[in-house]
Amino acid sequence: LEGGFDQFTRSYKSYGVQRMPDNSLVFKEWAPAAEALFLTGDFNGWDNFSHPYTKKEFGKWELHIPPKEDKTPAVTHNSKLKHKHPRPQKPRSLRIYESHVGIASPEGKVASYSNFTHNVLPRIKDLGYNCIQLMAIMEHAYYASFGYQVTSFFAASSRFGTPEELKELIDVAHSLGIIVLLDAVHSHASKNTEDGLNQFDGSDSCFFHSGPRGEHSLWDSKLFNYSSWEVLRFLLSNLRWWLEEYRFDGFRFDGVTSMLYHHHGIGSGFSGDYAEYFGLQVDEDALVYLMLANHILHTLYEDCITIAEEVSGMPNLCCPVQEGGLGFDYRLAMAIPDKWIQILKEFKDEDWDMGNIVHTMTNRRYGEKCIAYAESHDQALVGDKTLAFWLMDKEMYTSMSALIPMNSVIDRGIQLHKMIRLLTHSLGGEGYLNFMGNEFGHPEWLDFPRVGNNESYHYARRQFNLVDTDRLRYWQLYAFDRDMNRTEDKYGWLAAPPANISVKHQGDKVIVFERANVIFIFNFHPTNSYSSYRVAVGPPGKYKIKLDSDGIQYGGHGRLDHNTEFFTEPMEFKNLPNSMLVSKLYYLLP
Repeated sequence: LEGGFDQFTRSYKSYGVQRMPDNSLVFKEWAPAAEALFLTGDFNGWDNFSHPYTKKEFGKWELHIPPKEDKTPAVTHNSKLKHKHPRPQKPRSLRIYESHVGIASPEGKVASYSNFTHNVLPRIKDLGYNCIQLMAIMEHAYYASFGYQVTSFFAASSRFGTPEELKELIDVAHSLGIIVLLDAVHSHASKNTEDGLNQFDGSDSCFFHSGPRGEHSLWDSKLFNYSSWEVLRFLLSNLRWWLEEYRFDGFRFDGVTSMLYHHHGIGSGFSGDYAEYFGLQVDEDALVYLMLANHILHTLYEDCITIAEEVSGMPNLCCPVQEGGLGFDYRLAMAIPDKWIQILKEFKDEDWDMGNIVHTMTNRRYGEKCIAYAESHDQALVGDKTLAFWLMDKEMYTSMSALIPMNSVIDRGIQLHKMIRLLTHSLGGEGYLNFMGNEFGHPEWLDFPRVGNNESYHYARRQFNLVDTDRLRYWQLYAFDRDMNRTEDKYGWLAAPPANISVKHQGDKVIVFERANVIFIFNFHPTNSYSSYRVAVGPPGKYKIKLDSDGIQYGGHGRLDHNTEFFTEPMEFKNLPNSMLVSKLYYLLP
């Protein structure tokens, strides 16, 4: 009846507004409970009743508007911009720069797509990230919702600029070899009735479940009815529209845990017991929708990437649909940032548990690819604190000058900031994510203009200007993040099998492991340095230090001779220096 899922998921070509070859316009909507439908706008002087739709079968409505006398469309629109560059191939290792266009400027204002294209893309390329995850692109009326209260699913947010400027952003990213993922919010929708889907046809059940089942009590939003044929048409077509019209390369699906369970994860702790994942608490309609979405995306777009934001640990999330899985390529390793925050909040340096840290980094099902991250936008939001803030707090405002000696707080903070990131990068998953600005320890939290802060944009920005001067130490953290990504690009540990861990010594506070023929050595001890520290290696041969967090260019003390070569059988590392409050890491490569 629908001509297969290819045609079914192209309904954005027939629904909404379509321009015909003669420049006439055809408007088509699904609103089964509506008694009448009208189109209004500046084209008809905002006359509420001059352009009524005609009711068709199955709750569908249509309106035809002929062209003007000069043969131009009655409702004008700018011409489309051709894309110039092909999509890059799917990367071997995924290194994601999570971004928000509106805050991507040091100025206290809503930044633009064009600003991101010309000022931020070059930084992302320089840092060695090969993927951008764009937040808040789906149109949302409330800026402070961070884009998670969507009002218009088939519209790119106009507050950042024009559709053509977003297309240019993606096209330029492709020219730099960077793929672009859309943060897709299909888990819920804004309750707005004036400019959203809520009560679109006058009922509470057009796109959503009616009654309490259609309400998300924590998010104060509406929940889709994934069993509805027309809702499936709407959502699946929405995914294809973003891929086709804007040339996105895939999606990060927001709120997957909320979708998968009738309880939406509210008040539910997940221990890993399989009874928690299989039973009447699972919303099978939503589960089937996600399987269908992944099947269609990966069938029609071979290099499409899908990532699930899912905290419960649902089994088979990243297994192929053919094997009964949900078909995602990756899941976010959401326990890792929680672990780092817990450690920094609750434990002194000497009480860090090496075994527990390693367990958290490696606690994933074999073959299920995870995106590891030390912190994302969640930790940057006001009410929480970034890792840099947990480590250095107010000292960041007064003591980050490179023209004065580091005090103990800044020294410890800079060294641990680098170590936490590399340990997460190298051990925590098969992909890595960083939220914009956190790579250089952005000194302020993120807070959007709202009533509670007098509608201020002061914290709704990223101060990239801080890394553009060598007088501040932010550039040292930036340089380490850049070289960490570039080194991974060369050796590919993210794409390698899980690490072989040889040491997690609680007394020494040392972690050693091997991945992709790279030896990683971390010394987290707050006071002890070690000489002639022996570690096991896999392939015998000659090893040299390739990245050293103690390097002066990274805010370290430069106490290791990088020309030193190490030989196996037996292999001894002659110097693992560590000042009183500075932890050191070295990793070595054959």
